[in-house]
Amino acid sequence: MVNPPSSRGGSSFARLCLLLATGFNLGRIPYAPGTVGSLGALLVFLPFRHLPWTFHLSVVALLFAVGTYAANRAALALSAKDPPMVIIDEIVGCWVALLAIPPRPAPLLCAFALFRLFDIWKPFPAGRAENLSGGWGIMLDDLVAGVYANLSVWLLRSWLPELIG
Repeated sequence: MVNPPSSRGGSSFARLCLLLATGFNLGRIPYAPGTVGSLGALLVFLPFRHLPWTFHLSVVALLFAVGTYAANRAALALSAKDPPMVIIDEIVGCWVALLAIPPRPAPLLCAFALFRLFDIWKPFPAGRAENLSGGWGIMLDDLVAGVYANLSVWLLRSWLPELIG
C-alpha cells in the first residue's frame, strides 16, 4: 500500500482534498475501507432520512462534484489510479442507493447491502466506468452501483412488499 502524504506536507488545499477523498480519514482504516466508507455514509444519512429526497439529491450532486475533484487530487498525490483509502466514491454511491428509499430499517439496509454487492461486482457499465481516468473513473462506477442498488430495492419492494415494505 502506498503511504499517504503526511498531514504536515503539502498545501492546506491538498490536505483538505485528501481529507474529503478519504471520508474524513475513514478510508485510512486498513480493513475493508470501501465497506467502512459505505457504513459511514449510511450512519451519516440516518439522521437526515426523513428530509425530502430533493435535499438528498442536492447533497449527492454536490458531493459528486467535489468528490470527483478531491478523488482526482488524492489519486495523483498517492500515485495510484484508485487508492483504497479514497472512499468519497463509496459515500456518494451509498447515498445514491439510499435516495428516495422509504426511511425504514429494512429498505435502508437492503439498499446498503445491494450497493456493496454492485460496487464489488461492477456489472456493466460500472466496470467500464471504472476504467475512465482520474476522479471520473473513481466516482462513476460507484454512482452506477448506487443506481443499480436503488432500482433493485424498488423492484424488490414491488415483488416482496411484506419483506422490504
